[in-house]
Amino acid sequence: MARVESKSASLDVHILGKPTGRTIVMLPSLGRGAADFTALGAAMAEAGWQVILPEPRGIGDSKGPLEGLTLNDLAEDIAAVIAACSEGPVVLLGHAFGNRLARCVAADQPALVSNLVLLACGGLLPIRREIYKAMMACIDMSRPDSERVPALQQAFFAEKSDPTVWIGDWWAEAAASQSAAVRATPVEDWWEAGGKSMLILQADEDAIALPENLEDLTRRLGDRITIVAVPEAGHAMLPEQPAFIADAVLNHLSAK
Repeated sequence: MARVESKSASLDVHILGKPTGRTIVMLPSLGRGAADFTALGAAMAEAGWQVILPEPRGIGDSKGPLEGLTLNDLAEDIAAVIAACSEGPVVLLGHAFGNRLARCVAADQPALVSNLVLLACGGLLPIRREIYKAMMACIDMSRPDSERVPALQQAFFAEKSDPTVWIGDWWAEAAASQSAAVRATPVEDWWEAGGKSMLILQADEDAIALPENLEDLTRRLGDRITIVAVPEAGHAMLPEQPAFIADAVLNHLSAK
């Protein structure tokens, strides 16, 4: 475990593997922590990568103001982690909200990022109202599990998946801060990720990051993106298809 200070935050950072010249930094979903990357991080480290897992401010022991932020402020946190823990440009992997933050880091600090891997990559299409309500119910830890489990299934998981694996480890205050930071940041500031290439993993049952968003990205970014479909997975994706995702990421990066 390392401790990294940014301009306005102090972050816990988990590091797996040893420095090898190949480093990947993983950024979690809205209101979630680095533990979501346990399986993927282990697979990457076993394959010879150094894996850096920052805990976002407001999660675990990572501290920093949570009000009045933009994505650019949160990108400064990640830039500080990369500068402190890596000797060169890194692959930046972001899941859901983390995909937006990854693109902002690449746009603000392109010299720190070689390329991107984006999981559950949201776009410009609005989330259906009933799905948004289910998302909010998942984050509200004061609700009984009898309400939160069906909400998790509806918003985050494929029909055949077990949603109870995400019943815990939600950080409501951090989630609210991250959502506000997205709203406070012009989309054009981060959308094209500083010209970097992107691997996008699209779950086939994602109710939040809809597949139609990829049509817009393909139109805008063309051959800068590579798309891999993830079967029998929803927005959560990582606990649903850990082996498939690890293979897809490693296969893509080995060809770089």
